[in-house]
Amino acid sequence: MKEIELLKMTPRQSDILARARESGRVDVDDLAALFEVTPQTIRKDINELSERGLLQRVHGGAVYPSNVTNFAYDSRRVLAAEAKTRIGAAAAALIPDNSSIMLNIGTTTEQVAVALRQHRGIMAITNNLNVANILREAPAAEVIIAGGVVRASDGGIVGEATIDLISQFKVDFAVVGASAIDADGTLLDFDYREVRVAQAIIGHARRTILVADHMKFQRSAPVRIGHLSDIDVFVTDRQPPADIVECCATCGVQLRIAPLAAIGVA
Repeated sequence: MKEIELLKMTPRQSDILARARESGRVDVDDLAALFEVTPQTIRKDINELSERGLLQRVHGGAVYPSNVTNFAYDSRRVLAAEAKTRIGAAAAALIPDNSSIMLNIGTTTEQVAVALRQHRGIMAITNNLNVANILREAPAAEVIIAGGVVRASDGGIVGEATIDLISQFKVDFAVVGASAIDADGTLLDFDYREVRVAQAIIGHARRTILVADHMKFQRSAPVRIGHLSDIDVFVTDRQPPADIVECCATCGVQLRIAPLAAIGVA
């Protein structure tokens, strides 16, 4: 069975995850009554979600993961996958041919890289091995990989050597992601080493594009990347909460909602 098939969630599992995210905890007996299935069926759902890193099992149910730890990489890839594809296409459409670009770690920035394969004359600097692999076979792209420590969990490269290489460039565009966005516009992530690289990328680009799906409005993380005021364009898949919309307007950030038509969905 293919990896993507293993990662697919059933509608019931998606609902369980949404309820856990909203309330922080779900109970087996309550879910069994709600969905009119046996407790054993719910336990199986919870076990599968926990194995993917989406939930943490506890006695009698499961809890939503702590805000101080991130989801496993494979789990992040499948979360909001359709939304990330749309965001990637919409963000890439803002970048003309013959541009220099930096892309940081993240499953959404990887979708931007997928869409950029159709561009010509692209120079891409990245600390993301997955982005490098996506772009290396593009017909007209030059790919530069930052040195440093490679994280086995997701192919991200971090450390002082990474920052040193990034600091040698001044690119046309930075494409960055975030694990969470606070109501006041603060951009957050989980790994302070990754955050330092993201800050360097933002500081060495003429324009910065933030790519983040709607789930980032519902999460929190402990390390501050920066603020929406550091961003030029914010590409997401749904209308953000009113506080975020107001913050974008106040800070002069262009807010772009990725259209369904970006991937041919009616």
